[in-house]
Amino acid sequence: MDKILIVQTAFIGDAILASSLVQTVLRNRKDVELHLLVRKGNEGLFKNHPNIKKVWIWDKAKKYKSLFGLIPTIRKAKFDWIFCVQRFGTMGLLTTLSGAKKKVGFRKNPWALFFDFKIDHQIGDGTHEISRNAMLLTPWLGTQPTAEPPHLVIGEKELNKVRTYADEKEFICLFPASVWFTKQLPFEKWLELIAKHPDQKIYIMGAPGDKLLGDNLISQTQHKNIENLCGKLNLLESAALMTKARMNYVNDSAPLHLASATQSKVTAFFCSTIPQFGFGPTQPDAKIIETKTELKCRPCGLHGKKSCPEGHFKCGREIEVPTLKS
Repeated sequence: MDKILIVQTAFIGDAILASSLVQTVLRNRKDVELHLLVRKGNEGLFKNHPNIKKVWIWDKAKKYKSLFGLIPTIRKAKFDWIFCVQRFGTMGLLTTLSGAKKKVGFRKNPWALFFDFKIDHQIGDGTHEISRNAMLLTPWLGTQPTAEPPHLVIGEKELNKVRTYADEKEFICLFPASVWFTKQLPFEKWLELIAKHPDQKIYIMGAPGDKLLGDNLISQTQHKNIENLCGKLNLLESAALMTKARMNYVNDSAPLHLASATQSKVTAFFCSTIPQFGFGPTQPDAKIIETKTELKCRPCGLHGKKSCPEGHFKCGREIEVPTLKS
């Protein structure tokens, strides 16, 4: 039985996508002991997964102190294989010093020289991130596997928490916030979207820091049945509510991947980024909406920016928001 550690300590969305790698491992080999290393704050996503032996945690706030406290413990665990999904140096160093019999990671990692197997990672050709990540398993399996969809396990505790909200006959969920300005559908477009759904119960969703945005949307709409849930639900509870919604409207951000990992209905708005980067929804019935105008400046970056470099933000402002029927 191989003892395996998957390393993905990036943002929430990246951790959710790493669940695809977990599922791909399990589909190909049942006789494994599977461990996962994530950034502190993301561990709750995997607490219900029956096939993950242990979720290891790296505290980014304590960076190297946390890292060098973690490495000896990982070495003692004596892993057979370590798959480093992260392409940055900190986790490359951990992988190098992990003591695992076989170390696999992407060639772009600064520590790739010390990996036993180095895999190419190419963004922009339309390949989805879950397929790029699945390539890491090729040296272990002896063949390149097909990526399984991301998957999160929602428990009874999460379903019970959202039961009151989910009892509404019909409702939609809006996730209006993003860390990056140019990945966030403009405020006035969210108001327009709300106005196009007068007969639906609407929940505005997000983190505690998104509450003000939700309050501002509610204060500027005439909608009679809208509620701000920002900060009231954790990630798995939010995912539980998403599974019951008629539609979830999201930016190119973590809630998009929550929808993919729970097979929830989703409409994703892509402003400055493009689906061809490989971070779009994975479910076949998902809807992607982007500007119909050919803009020479789009995409302006892989992760979005704090402001529009051109000053006009046409990639967001020219998006046509839908109704449930469109």
